[in-house]
Amino acid sequence: MPFAALLERIRAWPRRARLVAASAFVLLIAIGVTAFGASRDTRLPLFATPLRADQLAEVEARLAAWGVAYAPGSDNVRVPRGLRSDLLLRLSLAGVPRPHLAGSAEALAHAGALTPQTVLEAQTRDALAADLALALRGVGGVVDARIVIAPSAAGVYADEPRRDASASVRVTLAPGARLSSRTVDGIKAFVAGGVPGLDADRVTVLDDRGVVEGEDDVADAADVQSALQSALDAAFGTGATIVRVHREPLGERRDVHDVRRSALDGSLERATTDERYSAGTKRYAKVTATEDRGSATRDEHRFAAANATARLTVAVFVDASRALDVEKIRALAAASAGIRTERGDALTVEAVAFGDAAARDAPAPPRWIAVLASVLPQAVTAIGVVVAVALGAKPLAAIVARALESASARGMARDGAALPADRVREALRDEPAHVAAAVIASLSAAGAAAVLELYDADERAAIVRRLPRANGALVPTAEELLRER
Repeated sequence: MPFAALLERIRAWPRRARLVAASAFVLLIAIGVTAFGASRDTRLPLFATPLRADQLAEVEARLAAWGVAYAPGSDNVRVPRGLRSDLLLRLSLAGVPRPHLAGSAEALAHAGALTPQTVLEAQTRDALAADLALALRGVGGVVDARIVIAPSAAGVYADEPRRDASASVRVTLAPGARLSSRTVDGIKAFVAGGVPGLDADRVTVLDDRGVVEGEDDVADAADVQSALQSALDAAFGTGATIVRVHREPLGERRDVHDVRRSALDGSLERATTDERYSAGTKRYAKVTATEDRGSATRDEHRFAAANATARLTVAVFVDASRALDVEKIRALAAASAGIRTERGDALTVEAVAFGDAAARDAPAPPRWIAVLASVLPQAVTAIGVVVAVALGAKPLAAIVARALESASARGMARDGAALPADRVREALRDEPAHVAAAVIASLSAAGAAAVLELYDADERAAIVRRLPRANGALVPTAEELLRER
């Protein structure tokens, strides 16, 4: 057998060569195991469910912008195990990936000749709504949009009126974004232009706060607070200020009618007095006249809705540890929030000591720390394997060498049991004392004595010291004597 021949050739090597070969073999195995562990891909799928092509593109674009290493796939991405939870949280806060909307090409791909007309109309309507919603994404601060189209329907009965087509648009805005009246009008016109028979007046736009945009342009407290906070953060840094805004609505509908008259030139009226006295008739007369010199009348009609702002109160907290200019912040806040003193608005800016300022202002850990934490377990494992191989190579090589020597000794003992003493001595010429002792111990007492006689005194003494006690007796047993006879 080839393996048996190879083993015999290895047995014929000197002891040092066998020891070096065993150590090299063990070291190669350790290196292979270490390389396999280091090259093994330990990254996990980022999402538990497969992604669509558009969703996958959004996730890959966001990960690339964040500088996160990932392995792309056909329906998912693979990220390091330690970063999966953090990335899922960051993507969720960023609104990525957005819900998949099936456009016309995807929705009508499975429509056939036997598809009922009502089902085909419903699929066409849903696909049209998805196409319009996809086009609205990213327009004017719109992050996402959903559109519901109610088609026109004629009355079933003669007295039932006809129902015109209508549509509802639900938009999700970016943080701090607000739809202006022009943007809302543009969205309505865009949706109406894409749906046959739909008038723009029958399109309703609803934002993520539940407010129907375009009804009024009164900014609420959240809008003022977000705008002022973002401006102060951009000017003085994040965490330097805290803004809180309270808005008091009017609470009632007011209709004010004011009429004012003003003179055309000079005063509005001129009064004249004429006094006369007649001595003959003893009469005194006084005439007072008022002359209207003409006037201009101004008729002003003001209307205030119940949700109009009656009073706005703004409070700005400034971190005292940063020694910022409070007066400048007060001036900027008054301009940004649109403070109107005649309406009774109030603005308060004070420098106060923020709690846990040191922990809040501590710099974020560098990105290389997160990368190091992700590869540290594999590196520690690889280093541990290398150290274990370095420390255990010599004992392991000794054990392997001893096992090979024992196997060689047993083979030589089996082969030498029927050989003459000089042949056994020749086979044991380059073997150490313990190997020769193991081989000689397996021989009969007479054969062992004959082989020992061929050694010189020093080598014979070294072999005898290593002989097992079972074969240490000088007198042969009765069984051996009978077998020899």
